[in-house]
Amino acid sequence: MIRRVTLTNFKKFKDTQFELLPDGISFLAGGNNSGKSTLLQALAVWEFCRVVLEMERGRESLQVGYTRQGLGVSDDEFSPVAIASLKHLWTNLKTQEAGSVDGYSLGIRCDWEDAAGNPKHLKIAMALANDRLFLKAGSTNLQEGDIIPTVAYLPPFAGIGSRENLMSGAERRAMIGRGLSGGIVRNLLHDMHAENDRQRTRLKEGRTKIKNSDLARLRSEDSWEILQSTLGDIFKTQLEVSPFNSIYHSYIRVNCVKGDYNNKTFKRYSGYNAKDLMAEGSGFLQWLSVYALALDPSVNVILLDEPDAHLHPSLQSQLIDHLFSICEKRSKQLLLATHSTEILRWVDHGKILAFKGSRANYLNESNQKVSLFLGLGSDYAPKLDPLRKGKRLLIVENDSDARILKAWARQLKIDWPGKLVVWPWTGGSSERKQLFLQLKNEIEDLRVISIRDRDDMELDHVDKTTLRDKSVGNQHGDLMLRVWRRRHIENYVLQPDAISRASGEPVETVNALFAEHALVVPDNFPSRDVAVAMIDARGKETSQEHVRSIKKVLGVSPIDIAEKMNADEIPEDVKTLISQIVELCD
Repeated sequence: MIRRVTLTNFKKFKDTQFELLPDGISFLAGGNNSGKSTLLQALAVWEFCRVVLEMERGRESLQVGYTRQGLGVSDDEFSPVAIASLKHLWTNLKTQEAGSVDGYSLGIRCDWEDAAGNPKHLKIAMALANDRLFLKAGSTNLQEGDIIPTVAYLPPFAGIGSRENLMSGAERRAMIGRGLSGGIVRNLLHDMHAENDRQRTRLKEGRTKIKNSDLARLRSEDSWEILQSTLGDIFKTQLEVSPFNSIYHSYIRVNCVKGDYNNKTFKRYSGYNAKDLMAEGSGFLQWLSVYALALDPSVNVILLDEPDAHLHPSLQSQLIDHLFSICEKRSKQLLLATHSTEILRWVDHGKILAFKGSRANYLNESNQKVSLFLGLGSDYAPKLDPLRKGKRLLIVENDSDARILKAWARQLKIDWPGKLVVWPWTGGSSERKQLFLQLKNEIEDLRVISIRDRDDMELDHVDKTTLRDKSVGNQHGDLMLRVWRRRHIENYVLQPDAISRASGEPVETVNALFAEHALVVPDNFPSRDVAVAMIDARGKETSQEHVRSIKKVLGVSPIDIAEKMNADEIPEDVKTLISQIVELCD
């Protein structure tokens, strides 16, 4: 796999080296125009040039000792990336530089190791003359028989075509080399399905059915089986590939059917008519194009430019999990450019290639993610301007927590500070401290209060009087790290009388529902000395997540309850925190 990419005069990179992890997924992250897509495009151009040279001049054109002149390509033949003019491939549009050899002033070099660990490299050199792009192997140590990485590029919003004819292997490689991977998805599905048929026929020879052990192995290793089980699990969908006969058919037909997928068995919905692949939504098609390309055995380096663009956060997470599995089991290298903080926050920091200025480096520490997220801007920029003005910040786990706090403040007749900026952040206290330090670098007078659920943290790690998180040392004077003493913020709305007022149901009905959760609310509910059973109750489940939760049975949310709580029903912990918030903003 590719270990190093060296760019000379390619777009924004005049003379830059990128060191890459040779296997698994690298997540390319950075702000807009930081160079993420440029690196992917450079590799796509390298692959296009390699394929063109190999197809037109033979493999020897990439090897040591080849001396013929470069091969010319017109602008309408150049297709790996979309550009207005070929000159836009060059840094500052300068296609010629003093001292460049034979005018070949643009270079893309890839370095890798062969199976024996020997270093290999191939540099593609380019020149522009009379609107034709000339390309050749500028530097290479390749010999006959050396294996070259095969690269496939899937640009943003790469569509799946509504019509796709059956292509030869050479045609597909040419399509991939031209950056048109989305246009061969039906071919990939056709090949996977055909290979699966061959495997099933082989395993069934001399038997009435396939042995259970062989079937289990097939389902775990075969690309078509993996694809179908994944689509069944996530989308409740299966694919049907129609037989292709070149005498009768012009295009490959792939339909989708819907149904239930349980225990490796798909049961089609009664009366459901199969629909063409293109009838599915953009999220499904994006997911399918990425996944089918990742499973393609002919490709070992995959370039994905914002594949999460059409996907819900839960689908983003599932896609990444499945791509990790494919890379691990099939020794793939995958470069994935993304702006998604939901993806980046959960992956190992050592797999994040952060772009800044004219360089890119993998993160050394987890807390460097925070600085990276601020640089991404898309999620956090709207908060930075008011924060620079107000200089006061409340970090909560989600927006609903802040709405509950504001409702309690209203019931206590306390004015909520107008200059306070609310920042949802699900990370723990240590991560929040790093967020504070990064923001403090930009806003000198910043003061912050952070509140989060205790969850499974030991109760004695939270100060009983102030709610201070005692598990974090070296706390900054302008940062107040606080933790609810009760397990969840929702524990503080489990007040029967308030729930009765919010729902219109008798208190007896509310208490009966609490009994289903083995919970009895004591008379000293607001006290810091309330029973441990109340402190450790599963507030989220009882209030809204369980099938027999307050929200699902009585139809009221934690915010609804908070808005109906009397001042003397609001717990002391809540009053303490709201007082600290007000004091912070004075």
